[in-house]
Amino acid sequence: MAELILGGGNKTTKRIYLSKEGSEYKDPHVVDIDPQCNPDTLWDLNLLPYPFDDSSFEEIHAYEILEHLGTQGDWKFFFDQFSELHRILKPGGRLFITVPEGTQASAFSDPGHTRAFTLTTFAFLSQDEYRRQVGKTAMSDYRHYWKKDFVKLYEHVDKETIHLILQRN
Repeated sequence: MAELILGGGNKTTKRIYLSKEGSEYKDPHVVDIDPQCNPDTLWDLNLLPYPFDDSSFEEIHAYEILEHLGTQGDWKFFFDQFSELHRILKPGGRLFITVPEGTQASAFSDPGHTRAFTLTTFAFLSQDEYRRQVGKTAMSDYRHYWKKDFVKLYEHVDKETIHLILQRN
């Protein structure tokens, strides 16, 4: 399996991609909680661990799903979930994310949104950011818990949406 689509629902097209890859999936595997979407794997993404082997996917696509998982302020679930994504990505694999930008009304307009994200939220997944900021800024230090690392390859914020590509380091 080349790509995992988290919470794909009825939309299974790439929304973010690097130009060399194109907008079509090679070998998609969809996981969703809704059986009416006919996912390849029926699963509640709030349940960890995910039912996949280590290093199973080259890409994970999480479009408009992460804001529906976990609870605002539950830092352990945040890091545990990203540890799972790190675990099932192949080394050098990429995580493609879109989420509502957390300072916009749309971040909590959907009754199913349980947490909000800003670009700063994703800085907590980078060991380089900890080295740059801890002791110099107000950044909290979660390195006692978060041992993994993602490198940011791409970021873009439009009016209401964060578009991000992270690479497993």
